[in-house]
Amino acid sequence: MPTTTRASIIRQSPGEYETVTLELDDPRKGEVQVKMAASGLCHSDDHLQTGDLQVMTYPFCGGHEGSGVITKVGPDTPGFEEGDHVVFSFVPSCGQCSACRRGDFNLCDKGALLLVGSRSDDAEDFRMKLDGQNVGQMCGISTFSEYTTADVASVIKIDKDIPLKSAALVGCGVPTGFGTAVKAGGVKPGDVVIVMGIGGIGINAVQGAAHAGATNVIAVDPIPFKREMAQEFGATDVFENMEQATEFAQSITEGQGADVALITVGVLKPEHPAQGLASIRKGGTVVVTGLGNMAETTPISAFDLTLLQKRLQGAIIGAQSPHSDIPKLLRMYQAGQLKLDELITKEYTLDQVTEAYRDMHEGKNIRGVIVFD
Repeated sequence: MPTTTRASIIRQSPGEYETVTLELDDPRKGEVQVKMAASGLCHSDDHLQTGDLQVMTYPFCGGHEGSGVITKVGPDTPGFEEGDHVVFSFVPSCGQCSACRRGDFNLCDKGALLLVGSRSDDAEDFRMKLDGQNVGQMCGISTFSEYTTADVASVIKIDKDIPLKSAALVGCGVPTGFGTAVKAGGVKPGDVVIVMGIGGIGINAVQGAAHAGATNVIAVDPIPFKREMAQEFGATDVFENMEQATEFAQSITEGQGADVALITVGVLKPEHPAQGLASIRKGGTVVVTGLGNMAETTPISAFDLTLLQKRLQGAIIGAQSPHSDIPKLLRMYQAGQLKLDELITKEYTLDQVTEAYRDMHEGKNIRGVIVFD
């Protein structure tokens, strides 16, 4: 029999989140059901409200960063049991498709239907329903729900002594930001790094760049609160805009510019990648992690790319391997090498999702978190 769960959905885009009661399937083979403990409020879910991100199914249940406790395990699903503590990865990793076989676990083929919101093997098969109508699951998990059922390819077991509220953040924001610096950006000791946009992703890009040994971690954000937070997480220098940051990077590198620029803005605009390319040295790297309007394109300088041998790199979940890198990040947290607790600037209830995103737009939080009863 299906489970009834309260959840936050969006009926159209642009639109706003509202709390409703959904029917949720019991887990099938290869699936588990989880009672949610906490869910991060990532900017990607707000892109549904603004219309920048369009999905294929409405209503659509939001949330893709969360943690909880397994309450049911599907038949013939080894490796999981009731009571296990887990976090979700917003990109699945099956370990068997062509992408996974070549080591690109963050590009797993199971992710093909994430914006449809159905099961990964059938675009017509949905785990959630509202009065008999299909409801899409954000990234196949939907953490804006008291209970959720998901494929084990998106589920990672964690130690039970790790606080679930903090652990929720390693489902998206932390690995995406940290990996943007360390893996996709390849930051090395002694590098000069610019981080453009200090939100839930950018703050962790700052952490990652500092951890990798960058001599200068230059944080760029127009909001004073976020610049102050960046310094607490490892930024050595802070500026309001990219022009100031670029001038500073050039001033400490004999006019060359930064080694790496990380574009982690909440809303990517067409001019941002070009600003990143203008800020780096010959042979430098720009990593674009922020999301913007799906219909927009970006003008960039072919001269910079070719004759100055600059690199423009995209990254999803920071080019991390969810099932191996997320446990490593949690071990770093346990060892005191990674800040998680300090990322949470405000807690919300499930009924406050829209309010939480208003706070985000007003620059009042780095990462808001829904805490479930």
